[in-house]
Amino acid sequence: MEYVSRVPRPPLDGLIDDLYYLEGVPPYARLTLPPMPGALLIVNLGAPFRIRAGADIETAEYVDGCVVTMPTRAFEFGYPVPTRSVGVHVKAWGLAPFLPMPAAELCDRPVTIEQVWGRAAVAELRDRLAAADGPDEMLTLLEDELMRRLSETAGLGLVSHTSSLIWATGGAVAIGDLSAAAGVSSTHLAQRFKELIGVTPKRLARTCRFAATVLSIDPAGPVDWGELAGGAGYFDQAHFGHEFRAFTGLTPTRYVEIRRRFLREHPGHALEGWPLPAD
Repeated sequence: MEYVSRVPRPPLDGLIDDLYYLEGVPPYARLTLPPMPGALLIVNLGAPFRIRAGADIETAEYVDGCVVTMPTRAFEFGYPVPTRSVGVHVKAWGLAPFLPMPAAELCDRPVTIEQVWGRAAVAELRDRLAAADGPDEMLTLLEDELMRRLSETAGLGLVSHTSSLIWATGGAVAIGDLSAAAGVSSTHLAQRFKELIGVTPKRLARTCRFAATVLSIDPAGPVDWGELAGGAGYFDQAHFGHEFRAFTGLTPTRYVEIRRRFLREHPGHALEGWPLPAD
């Protein structure tokens, strides 16, 4: 697959990790994406892709693209063959300035971009992207669109600063201490988080701890699960295993087996690292 990415210019870089272009044949028909402390915005330029946001939810097709606020559970993503899209890896709080509704309304409920920005605007954007002269121009067009839609958002500074502290500690921080340091009540902080991220600070901290722990695993080598769990601040290995199943539906050992399968079957692939084969 062809994958091109870059960091956007200020002030978007305070909201977005990177803009990317993706084209080609996916490594697997279905991929499982465990929760991360981030969000997604994808403009689809090919056949529809399919998303299943949890085992208890039916798979739905997304023609124009999708908006996914920070998830609380793994979701399944099915790419068409071939696939072509441009997208944005967004910081946990980064979608808020582009949404017409509170992020809590979209928690674990991916929506089409049309539902967020309107049919006519999205159709016009997709036409311009499809006519662009290569990935770099496409990323510039998407960046310009985001700059144009950037809006003032009440409480964004509070939420972004507090979220950054939570991530910096790997989720190992007392939320009460953060609200006290910010000079607001825990209730006010939780309300702002729900509005702008879709989850509470405690939920974000839980996700950050899980993500930081998983990203520290080297699937190519042996894993000392007891040491890993203790270093991440879990009560014990059983607590760690429970969290792993809650976030991925897998045991830690099964997760590593699937990661190793990806490495073995598609070494050096652009998507290796977080998505897992769902088949």
